[in-house]
Amino acid sequence: MKLVLWDVDRTLLYVGDTDRKVYREVFREVVGREAERLPARGTGVTMPLAVRELLNANGVAEAEVEDLAQRIVDRLPEQLGRYRDDMRRSGQLMPGAAAALAAVHQTQGLVPTVLTGNLQESAQIKLGTFSLLGHLDMSVGGFASDSPHRPALVEVAQRRSASAYECEFRRENSVIIGDSLEDVRTGQEGGAKVIGVASGTTSFDQLADAGADYVLTDLTDVKLLLNVIDELTSCTS
Repeated sequence: MKLVLWDVDRTLLYVGDTDRKVYREVFREVVGREAERLPARGTGVTMPLAVRELLNANGVAEAEVEDLAQRIVDRLPEQLGRYRDDMRRSGQLMPGAAAALAAVHQTQGLVPTVLTGNLQESAQIKLGTFSLLGHLDMSVGGFASDSPHRPALVEVAQRRSASAYECEFRRENSVIIGDSLEDVRTGQEGGAKVIGVASGTTSFDQLADAGADYVLTDLTDVKLLLNVIDELTSCTS
């Protein structure tokens, strides 16, 4: 069997400025003032690290960062959930994403799940908003809720999938599909092949130069995607 680890934001879907709006609102609620600077867009870092970046960039004293970061992280999914209608209106599915997800889900021997910098509840909210949850086994994914260190999430997903599907998953039969340099680093350090998708803020050439095993312009060519997954991975008994 082969483990297919999907990134969420800018690979499968785009929620516009919703995440940044949520960061701003929860920062104001927890810290008690407006955030003048927000996390960079499209970097792929986990939400806990983005929150620490948010606090540091806005001059919060180092001694307060840990406590305030945890309070913000705890509030993010609930606040995001209030914007489901806004995400439908202002967000979008990335080109080819729905058909690509369905094809991977329907292909025998492929285990489709998520590896994302989102908290698990946040990922479920976003994917559910765009009716994508039916194509993914969310119970075996890797989420920022598990660790703020994204490469560590590969092992989390491999271990959960091994238990659920009675198959050993390692670099040779695991592949990440993502749009950012962080996705490439996650695969290289965590133990998975990487299919880069130039659908976010990182260009085709940047993904290739960073060491992605293969780069796609987008997800519209489903046959090519399935062929690349097959070529990059090998079955393990």
